[in-house]
Order: sequence, then structure tokens, then C-alpha cells
Amino acid sequence: MTAGKHMLSRISARAGFSEKTEISIVTETDKECEKIILDKILGAFPDHSILSEESDAIEGSHHRWIIDPIDGTTNFAHTFPASCVSIAYEEEGAVMMGAIYEPFRDEMFFAAKGAGSFLNGKRIFVSETKSLSHSLMATGFPYDRKERIDDYLAMIKTVLLLTHDIRRVGAAALDMCYVACGRFDGYWEANIEAWDKAAGMLIVTEAGGQVSDYSGNPMTLKGRQNVATNGLIHEELLKAIEPYRHVGINALK
Repeated sequence: MTAGKHMLSRISARAGFSEKTEISIVTETDKECEKIILDKILGAFPDHSILSEESDAIEGSHHRWIIDPIDGTTNFAHTFPASCVSIAYEEEGAVMMGAIYEPFRDEMFFAAKGAGSFLNGKRIFVSETKSLSHSLMATGFPYDRKERIDDYLAMIKTVLLLTHDIRRVGAAALDMCYVACGRFDGYWEANIEAWDKAAGMLIVTEAGGQVSDYSGNPMTLKGRQNVATNGLIHEELLKAIEPYRHVGINALK
């Protein structure tokens, strides 16, 4: 929570940022939050591996921490309060624990493998919505959108016409948390990174939801296609986006 509180203290004015790509940006606060997190983790577990968005990977251990110091950096840089800190712990290739803290609402989402998902200490579950037509969905606009804009807009049009509506939060980790606690019934997006989803995918599944790629295969940290739902609408959503199964397979880096 310390990194999240630091983020909260820094959002009062527009943050200076640099561009990693034409669309992807990083702020000084990203780097400051990352240092706070890394200092704590490596102070306690100096031999563990690290995969973090803003630093070079530290490898060599079967114990790995996967970190996004600010998911929703573009929101943060523009003072739009929809960002979070996402941290997952992976052991022998399996995500065992995930925590996502959203400081603006003071919401801590947490899951441990086999132990359920929680919001501020209270058990959470996915929604009971049974049909796409009664669903509120979420999606994102991937960084390769200039090259694939027609596919992404076509997917949005298809899903929008089948559902109550679509929201675009701008932070994949939060999208997954909101599926886990029932605020969204489903979420899909291509080309997000491991640090965007490692904690979120565990939080969804431990809340009773389902995660996969566009073909229904298990969602993986390296996979480029990502679907998370309450499980009840999963097959219906996959059928709706079936014409776009090619999207994200050959992702731009």
C-alpha cells in the first residue's frame, strides 16, 4: 500500500512523463513507486527473481515477483483517478498470490491460490449475469492500435451491439478486479503484458470467474489474447469475437 499512497500524493498536478513509444509513457512516479516496491521485496527476499515494467528483469530463482508499479500510467499522467499498483508472486511458474491496490478508492484486492479473492478483507465473487445481452463489459485499446484499428473497432462494435454497454477504464488490472467483484461481467483485450495481468487473472479465478484466450485456451502470462468473465457468459463472448481470433497472435512489441 505504501507505493499506492505515494501515487495518491503525486496526482494533484499533471505529471511530467517520457515516451517509451509514441503511445506508451512513463512518469517519474512510476519509477519512484517501483523503487518503493523493489526495496521492500528484495530487502525481504534478496534471492528472488523480479519482472517489473520499468526495470530490467532479475532472473535465476523459481520464486518470482511480477510488478506493475502504476497500471494506468496514462490516466495518472493526466490526473484521471483510475490507476493501481499490481503485484503478483509466482512460484515454479504458477501465480500463487496477487494484490492490486487502487488508492483513489482505497481498495485492496487480494487473492491467494486456493483461498479465494478479497476486497478490503471481505470475500468477493463474480457476477451471476447469465447472458451477454444483460452484461456490462470492459475492454482496452492496445498499444498497436494504429496498425490494427479496424480489427479493434470491429470487435468493439460487435460486443457493444450484444451487451448493455462497454467501459474503458484504462488499467487492465482494474478491469480484472472489477470482473472479480461483479462490477463488470466480462473483459477482453489483446497485447497486455505479464505485469498487467498476473495478479488480476488469479483474482478473477479465485472469485469464481474464468480466464482464457480468444479460442478458449488458458490465459497465460506470455499470451497475447486475454478474456476474463464471470464464467457464465464466457462461451457466448468467445463466440461473438470468434471472427477476430487472429488479433494479437502476432503482437507488435
